[in-house]
Amino acid sequence: MEPMTEQQVRRSFVNCSKGEAGAATLPRDLADLPWDELEVLGWRDPKAPLRGYLVVQREHGPVGIALRAAESRMSARRSVMCLLCRSTHPGDAVSLFTARRAGAAGRNGDTVGTYVCADLGCATRARTEIPPWLRDRDPVEVGEERVAELRGRVAEFVDAVLR
Repeated sequence: MEPMTEQQVRRSFVNCSKGEAGAATLPRDLADLPWDELEVLGWRDPKAPLRGYLVVQREHGPVGIALRAAESRMSARRSVMCLLCRSTHPGDAVSLFTARRAGAAGRNGDTVGTYVCADLGCATRARTEIPPWLRDRDPVEVGEERVAELRGRVAEFVDAVLR
């Protein structure tokens, strides 16, 4: 991703009002993030624990998605896979996130949802967490493949929100 300012992040949101985007608590270290290592910027709002945000770089600029986490949590005794980065975690480390669709559909209450790492740290995990069944391969190659796959799945989710 290209480095972004607070204003650029707030303007990128496509499925919430300007007021909601303005009220979002952005990451404190926004200016210092390793932007060249991020395929998606994801974070939870510390002031509103059920809110989360994803921002991706698209062809015509950044696109931000406001998310809402499910109030209930899955059991930690169950293994669950994040559907974006495909990392497996205890159930309480993955959450169902929903996003209002952009435009009239979202204003009418239409939403899209998927199971995602509860901390929205998929970009880091895609590069660093190699599943056991891929550990016999070159870690750099596996990381590059996982990053490309993450980009594709995030793009599909963003497309679903924009539909």
